[in-house]
Amino acid sequence: MDSSTTAQCRQLEATVGGAQALSCLTGSRAYERFTGNQIAKLYQQNPEAYSHTERISLVSSFAASLFLGSHSPIDYSDGSGMNLLRIQDKIWSQACLGACAPHLEEKLGLPVPSCSVVGAISSYFVQRYGFPPGCKVVAFTGDNPASLAGMRLEEGDIAVSLGTSDTLFLWLQEPTPTLEGHIFCNPVDPQHYMALLCFKNGSLMREKIRDELASSSWSEFSKALQSTEMGNSGNLGFYFDVMEITPEIIGRHRFSAENHEVSAFPWDVEIRALIEGQFMAKKIHAEGLGYRVMPKTKILATGGASHNRDILQVLADVFGTPVYVTDTANSACVGSAYRAFHGLAAGTDVPFSEVVKLAPNPRLAAAPTPGASQVYEALLQRYAMLEQRILTQTRGPPE
Repeated sequence: MDSSTTAQCRQLEATVGGAQALSCLTGSRAYERFTGNQIAKLYQQNPEAYSHTERISLVSSFAASLFLGSHSPIDYSDGSGMNLLRIQDKIWSQACLGACAPHLEEKLGLPVPSCSVVGAISSYFVQRYGFPPGCKVVAFTGDNPASLAGMRLEEGDIAVSLGTSDTLFLWLQEPTPTLEGHIFCNPVDPQHYMALLCFKNGSLMREKIRDELASSSWSEFSKALQSTEMGNSGNLGFYFDVMEITPEIIGRHRFSAENHEVSAFPWDVEIRALIEGQFMAKKIHAEGLGYRVMPKTKILATGGASHNRDILQVLADVFGTPVYVTDTANSACVGSAYRAFHGLAAGTDVPFSEVVKLAPNPRLAAAPTPGASQVYEALLQRYAMLEQRILTQTRGPPE
């Protein structure tokens, strides 16, 4: 939640030639919470403390250090969330390091592949807790990369977490970094990438519309989705009661099939417009980061709304790909266990999918309705065009 480093963010972007240049280099434009900008602030405000600092760790590498009894390196995947790592060649960016603080590279140490064995357990844990002396420590990573591992995403897959805010995890082969979302090194395949997109108006918006129009009942909400047709007769809606992250829009905007802005829809059309609009936005912005639906693509849905089959049916129809659900609740914890297993199995030489092939498979929840792709192809183009129109009206034309 820290937003105290805006000045450092602008400074970092200016050093490398702008926000887009920084995103191409490190996978994200400058974010206030990212480690590089936090280090810059500490160096500027307390240079003495900085000069006395021997090592700077991420929470993940620090936790690994406790088990090692010595400094553990930062892994590529969590290291991608710092605005410091060059995601293409997986080394620290000298320009970014220099913009943040002096002598930073020696304080960070060299980053390592996420499936690296970083050493053996420290003697303290052997003596105190009876760990076997041969126990290996595999590089720790962040919660989002660990969740990707826990959900066992494969190339071309998407995970959609339908929570208070909605989060999209994508497995990418060739990323195209933009000013929105984040691209990280993939935690289970060092040749590939993962992308993260966050949408603030998730379940809170769905629950609000349910309470306003469906008597606070999910079964009434589902009836509206069942009684309206795919594509909603061309009616499109944007529902952002709080300022959205992707894209930066606030307010409710409804458009008829002729692209005229209207003040209201019938209650069942409104509900479908909300759900279709939420999923169309996800597909459009995922494609903006380089994502493409492949023949073997599957969507894994988690979070509260993943229990509603009618919502998942719209998701399958909009993306044109089957939706699965999984019983894994704590996907980051399970993913960390899978990653330890993968690291022990010689890491990069053994495909992650091979290591976890005996884990329980997700269940099919919804398959795309025949003809869905044709219905949504034109609608997606209209939705993207109208989104740009709203953005232009609210903040002027793009620079």
